[in-house]
Amino acid sequence: MKQGDLVVRKSYGGDVLFRIEAIQQTHAVLKGTDYRLLADSPIPDLSVVRDPEYTSASQQVRIKVNESMKRMHKQRELQSEQTEEEIRVALQQTQPYFEVPGKVLHLDGDNNYLKKSMQLYSSMRVPAHGIHAHESQMSDMLYRLLPQFRPDIVVITGHDGVLKNRRQEDLLSLSSYKNSQNFVNAVRVARDYEKNRDGLIIVAGACQSHFEALLQTGANFASSPGRILIHALDPVYIAIKASYTSIRETINLADVIHGTISGVDGVGGIETLGRHRVGMPKSKVTPAATTLASIRRTT
Repeated sequence: MKQGDLVVRKSYGGDVLFRIEAIQQTHAVLKGTDYRLLADSPIPDLSVVRDPEYTSASQQVRIKVNESMKRMHKQRELQSEQTEEEIRVALQQTQPYFEVPGKVLHLDGDNNYLKKSMQLYSSMRVPAHGIHAHESQMSDMLYRLLPQFRPDIVVITGHDGVLKNRRQEDLLSLSSYKNSQNFVNAVRVARDYEKNRDGLIIVAGACQSHFEALLQTGANFASSPGRILIHALDPVYIAIKASYTSIRETINLADVIHGTISGVDGVGGIETLGRHRVGMPKSKVTPAATTLASIRRTT
């Protein structure tokens, strides 16, 4: 057994697929492959997975992901049809228009998840900048990144988890979490930068994060109300929904939460206006191709 191996935990019935991040004597540090979970485990409790595609856990996740992606694309199609109809009725003719979706700044503590996230932003044509940074560095980095990129939406995510042997009443304390304090610090910086919750939409948290603390600090959407595992793409789904919801409309909470892979126990939030704008007329000059999503790494 070595760093990089795919494994499951025997004592948990192999419910989550992990990759070994590091081996420390008798224990291994694990990162979820589908869920934003950071964990450790005794090495004897681990079982190497040779073909992850055929594990029951991976198959179930894949089905949920496909359903979520289909729902997202269908919603975009309906939105485009609705916009075209509104313009036609208002002008009594068909008029070409252009779209200005909300711009995303995505900070992620996991580079593999970041790459998957940026691929999804690109496929949905959401302008996005991705930054790979350790959770503890995010608050300091946001002081520089927010004025530089001036995003409409900021995603603050990575890995988290409830520490072992914590009682129910301990869940109210940030000290019971692996990275929730770091996320709270980053949310505070972002909210100090833009105090209007409709001026900057903040999506924060990872698996089992302190949902209440993140919202109280200023996040619009956060995980995890039920202290459950959330899928790696759940924060991305919310950001895309915010990017393509009109500035004239409130993001439908029930709709956006239902659309995530983890559901109501995984993510929650408050009423928030969208960041999508429509303009006209559409330029007749074809601009040079531009990159919608880009990734930057930190050292």
